[in-house]
Amino acid sequence: MGQALYRKWRPLLWDEVVSQEHIVQTLKNAVANDRVAHAYLFSGPRGTGKTTAARLLAKAVNCLDPDTTRRPCNTCAHCVAANENRFMDMIEIDAASNTGVDDMRDLRDKINFSPSQGKYKIYIIDEVHMLSTSAFNALLKTLEEPPPHAIFILATTEIHKIPATVISRCQRHEFRRFPQGEIMRRLNDICKYEGIEIDSDALAMIARQSSGGLRDAISLLDQLSSTSKKITLDLILNVLGTATSQTVLGLVQAIIDKDAGAGLEIIHQALDGGADTRSLARQVVDYLRNLMLLQLGNGKEVEATEDVKTQMRGHASAFSTTEILRLVRIFNVAAVDQRGAWLP
Repeated sequence: MGQALYRKWRPLLWDEVVSQEHIVQTLKNAVANDRVAHAYLFSGPRGTGKTTAARLLAKAVNCLDPDTTRRPCNTCAHCVAANENRFMDMIEIDAASNTGVDDMRDLRDKINFSPSQGKYKIYIIDEVHMLSTSAFNALLKTLEEPPPHAIFILATTEIHKIPATVISRCQRHEFRRFPQGEIMRRLNDICKYEGIEIDSDALAMIARQSSGGLRDAISLLDQLSSTSKKITLDLILNVLGTATSQTVLGLVQAIIDKDAGAGLEIIHQALDGGADTRSLARQVVDYLRNLMLLQLGNGKEVEATEDVKTQMRGHASAFSTTEILRLVRIFNVAAVDQRGAWLP
């Protein structure tokens, strides 16, 4: 069975982690100076490297390289074992399926046993916000005063659901979304290595669709590479059911002309062509935001061909900024509030 691209390309060294330099430098310094905290809390959107950083830290604290600044070395017995998922002192727990108080009591009972292979036992608790209130309470005392050989790394996408008593006992790190340019650069490297043919427009579309999550972008690339030998923009639009830019341009022009009939006809054609209504609404929001950037003199932030930019400047001059904000709110609601809609 082939390995998923996002797993195959998961960083194995600190230097391979991109766009999270503020966190990587802190963790590298902690390992080099032997000042690793007993509990960490990694928060941020999905696919931004929380579990990857947790695994790297687990490898680094147990690495056998005598030079602490080079840990993890990726060549010693402990690093190799961790890479092959057979390092017994790196324990990953999925909080979504171990939510109860009994699971945390079981962890609390086992934590006092000495490490089997390395110097430290690392407990990586993923999606920690899924724990019940009683489970959090059972974890609290252990989190505050764990045995000297234990380190906790909690990861979550929903920091607001974590009790303040837990947050105060951890060293907290906030992971950021990846810039679109960085995602494109990373995808381009993967495509070159894997021999995947892809158009630059398609690369930009994948990066936009991922909403700043590198893992989502690589997973989408993996899916598309299985569909065709060459990845084009048309293929992505077909696979995702995403409206083409011409549909969005036509719809915005219909709004400017106050031609409701033409607007409905464009939407009808897009849906008949297999476009997803949420994706269409999100693309309109994205386009309107770009119009606002042009209005405010931030045209360099807009990624589009020169022909499209010319049309965008015409559209931008037809709206006031207040009107664009009103339309953004309307299409945002259309993108999100469709659960009860009989006709999307």
